[in-house]
Amino acid sequence: MKYFILVLIVMILGISSRKINGIPLLIGDVLYAILIYFGLRFLFIHLKTYKTFVLSLLFCFTIEILQLVQIDWLITIRKTTLGHYILGEGFLWLDLFCYTIGSLIAFLMDLKYLKTQNLNSL
Repeated sequence: MKYFILVLIVMILGISSRKINGIPLLIGDVLYAILIYFGLRFLFIHLKTYKTFVLSLLFCFTIEILQLVQIDWLITIRKTTLGHYILGEGFLWLDLFCYTIGSLIAFLMDLKYLKTQNLNSL
């Protein structure tokens, strides 16, 4: 349940970061990766944290690389609000860096929380 609440909070922060002027776009990309990490933790609660970290990176990197693909039906999905939020618009190398930072932040937050609970789920 805690991961679901974190997903909602990060989703609100991420959408807000795109709507408020003056917030750098890379903050939204970092939050996107954090959202993916916690979403995966919610869906696969028994998965080891390092595997969740790797999966979140793979997911984010795949979405970014797919932005190089220009297929008509994929372009149509990207033009919708939800499709734009999930699939993005154009490939940027900087986004890969942001996704790495965001996944790492979420992973470390998760480890810190688990450490205080005396759980060793690395």
